[in-house]
Amino acid sequence: MLKKIIIGVVLNGLALYVVTKFVPDVSYTGGIKFFAFGGLVIGTLNTFVKPLMKLLSFPLMLMTVGLFTFVINAVIFWLTVVAINGISISDITVSVGSPWTYLIGAVVFGLTNWILHIVVHNK
Repeated sequence: MLKKIIIGVVLNGLALYVVTKFVPDVSYTGGIKFFAFGGLVIGTLNTFVKPLMKLLSFPLMLMTVGLFTFVINAVIFWLTVVAINGISISDITVSVGSPWTYLIGAVVFGLTNWILHIVVHNK
């Protein structure tokens, strides 16, 4: 169980690293601490908040044939940025330029995380 959680945090951190490298207007401070903490925050939000958001937005998910998932992922990305900046951990910050950057970042994060989970069978 602990091994699965650690692997999940590492994979989320790697996906966050890809977002910071390939999405313009996303900047951070804190080095590897940022990716470890960000991976933990995203993992927690995906475990507890994302299922509730999917349940509450189920009619929109049906009407958009699942495309509303991108909006949910962007909100999770936004909540991650708010949490990282809101919790004062030494020299860890992140900034995102615009609402469109959240959406692009969420798409890049989701695709990267999906590929990483295929490569690393986290069962």
